[in-house]
Amino acid sequence: MRAEDVVRVPTTPLDAPAFPMGPYRFTDREYLNITYRTDPEALERVVPQPLRVVEPLVRFEVMRMPDVTGLGDYTESGQLAVVDYEGELGEYSLSMYVDNFPAIASGREIGAFPKKLGQPRLYVDHDTLVGTLDYGSLPVARATMGYKHAPLATEKARDELTRPTFMLKKLPHYDGSPRICELVRSQISDLAVKGSWSGPARLQLFAHALAPLADLPVLEVVSVSHILTDLTLGRARVVHDYLA
Repeated sequence: MRAEDVVRVPTTPLDAPAFPMGPYRFTDREYLNITYRTDPEALERVVPQPLRVVEPLVRFEVMRMPDVTGLGDYTESGQLAVVDYEGELGEYSLSMYVDNFPAIASGREIGAFPKKLGQPRLYVDHDTLVGTLDYGSLPVARATMGYKHAPLATEKARDELTRPTFMLKKLPHYDGSPRICELVRSQISDLAVKGSWSGPARLQLFAHALAPLADLPVLEVVSVSHILTDLTLGRARVVHDYLA
C-alpha cells in the first residue's frame, strides 16, 4: 500500500478499518434525560480545570440509536456535569457506556468521547419509559419516567441537546508520558426534534468500582425529558491545551 493511501485510511486495520470517517447521521435517535442535583464536593473532584462547576447538577442520559450511518444500531448511556468555561455554560462529559465497538472506537479516536463498553437499554415497560445501564453482569443505573405524560416544548428540547459539550482528550507517548492532553468543545447544530415529552421520573444508581456513577449521588431530580430526534454530530475543536 502506498504511503499516501496509508494516510487516507481513517484507522486500522488498513484493509478493514474499525469505523468509517463520517460524518455520522443519526435517524430516530431517542433520549431519556434526567438532570439531578448532587454532592457539590464530589462533583468538584471529577471536573477538570479550567472548567468550573457553577451548580452541582448532573445529567444522566440513555440514548437509543437504531439507525446511524456507518456505525449501525446501538445504545449509549452516560453522565454529564453542568459547567462553565470562560463564561459559556455547557456540559462536561464525565463518562459514556456503549454496546457497539465502532461507536466506541470512533468516539475515542476521532473525537474525545470518554467511551467504555457497557450494556445500556432504553425501552417501554407498559406505561413507563425505562433506561438501564449494566457494566458486565452488574446493574449500575436504573431510570424510570412516565411514558409521554406531558408535552415538552420543542425549543426546550432543542436547547437541552444543543448545549456545548466539553470533553477531555488524552493520548500517551509510547513511553507513557502525555502526548495529547486537551480540553475540546463540541456542539450539535444540525438537529430536528421529532417529539419531546416530560413527566414524573426517578433515578437509582448502584456502586461499582469501574463504573462509578453512584459516586455522584442523586439528591434531587430537577428535570426530565424524553426526546426523539434526527441529528448530525458536530466536530470537536480544541479550546485548552494542558501541555502548552
